[in-house]
Amino acid sequence: MRTIFRNVRRFRSAFRHQGDNILSGLRIREYYWANRRFGSTYNLSFNAEIYRYAHPSHRISRALFADAAKVTNEDLSRAGPLVEYERRISVGDLMDGDSCQVDTLRELQRLYDELVESADACRLDRYAASEKASRSRWLWSRFIPQSSYSPVKGLYLYGGVGTGKTMLMDLFFDQLPCSWRKKRIHFHDFMLDVHSRLQKHRGVADPLEVVAGEISDESILLCVDEFMVTDVADALILNRLFSQLFSNGMILVSTSNRAPDKLYEGGLQRDLFLPFISTLKERCVVHEIGSSTDYRKLTSAQQGFYFTGKESSALLKKKFEKLIGKHAAGPQEVEVVMGRTLQVPLGANGCAYFPFEELCDKPLGAADYFGLFKRFHTLALEGVPIFALHNRTAAYRFVTLVDVMYENKARFLCTAEGTPFELFRRVVTISDAQQMAPRTSSRSRKTDDMDLCVDNELGFAKDRTISRLTEMNSSEYLEQHAAMLAEKHPSSEHGSENALQA
Repeated sequence: MRTIFRNVRRFRSAFRHQGDNILSGLRIREYYWANRRFGSTYNLSFNAEIYRYAHPSHRISRALFADAAKVTNEDLSRAGPLVEYERRISVGDLMDGDSCQVDTLRELQRLYDELVESADACRLDRYAASEKASRSRWLWSRFIPQSSYSPVKGLYLYGGVGTGKTMLMDLFFDQLPCSWRKKRIHFHDFMLDVHSRLQKHRGVADPLEVVAGEISDESILLCVDEFMVTDVADALILNRLFSQLFSNGMILVSTSNRAPDKLYEGGLQRDLFLPFISTLKERCVVHEIGSSTDYRKLTSAQQGFYFTGKESSALLKKKFEKLIGKHAAGPQEVEVVMGRTLQVPLGANGCAYFPFEELCDKPLGAADYFGLFKRFHTLALEGVPIFALHNRTAAYRFVTLVDVMYENKARFLCTAEGTPFELFRRVVTISDAQQMAPRTSSRSRKTDDMDLCVDNELGFAKDRTISRLTEMNSSEYLEQHAAMLAEKHPSSEHGSENALQA
């Protein structure tokens, strides 16, 4: 009987995959699977001509795209991340010649091909997948233990700041069929969602299992950007959560600045977190992006809306008033998760104004910042200080704030006591501190301790923050922000001129 039902499901699934999906699958096999990898060589074939990647230092051949251009746009969009990367280079959207990015794309292309080949076994198609509710899954699991690991391993990408991890993961994600159960989310947002679901299922015998069931029912392929663990509550949840998610067939693709073994390094009760690292390495291929190029710093970074010096306060307010136009700024209230609210001192026309102390010295977190940028697209922040040991907590909040702004493509205006690099010059990792010059008689231990903040997590995070602050003040970023506003509000007052010349 079970065999009969399985055959019926396959028969129904075949009809649901007709049209674009069938055409896509045939063409993917024509271009890729007919030219499988041999050893370290990756072969791509177009019109019977073979192009080889014998070594990652070789650039993608221009001839490859010349032949690929003969293919229709629909074919190209279904060919996978490697061909899409080449298309973007050809039209000038991306820079050419980064062998590390090409090497990473080969890993993403391998995963893409495996997913296409095993789509049915992985239950990726939302129309063919079971619609069983998560609570029903949890109820049946009480009587019949269930485990269904995916036949395809995920991918964990890590590397330095600005090396293109997010861009490459998004490129991969955008090439996947729309009918698949897939989700792309920032790590902060993901954990907020988890905590919100746990709150909703309070009183259930095992709410974490119910939450894992809900998440895997909605998205069997989960792409998580900026995987980082700094909170002890998150660290204690992750092991059981992802053990259950992987058991439900979840496939994880994630990016991070940290290698798996470096996650939550030095954190409280890290011994309870270590099993998660083992599970992560077991269920994901770990790949390092070795590029030393920070592409964010290659933008045409100008001073933009980043003003240094206390005397810049009046200039910041003038810029803010110009951005809000004829609208009157006043106090506003923003709803965040679980019934909480955030008070905005001044807000109008999608722009919010905060003193630094109001946003980073108070007990706020990612949930508050995500709520803020659901309502506002521009933030003016007055008085960003130099970070050291005495304001380490504020530094953590500022790093999170910048991450959330960047994720939401928000515009940022601020006054600060120094350049982005100067803000964090007193924040170092343990390794950096050990390599610093020994104290001299002119530098007392007391003064040194007050000046220096030795913190591994913050020391690693600062490079990302400096990089993002640099990009967020570039003309390219501000043009993207203006285009986003124009798309969301075609008749609004926010245009490219406001974005770049305010």
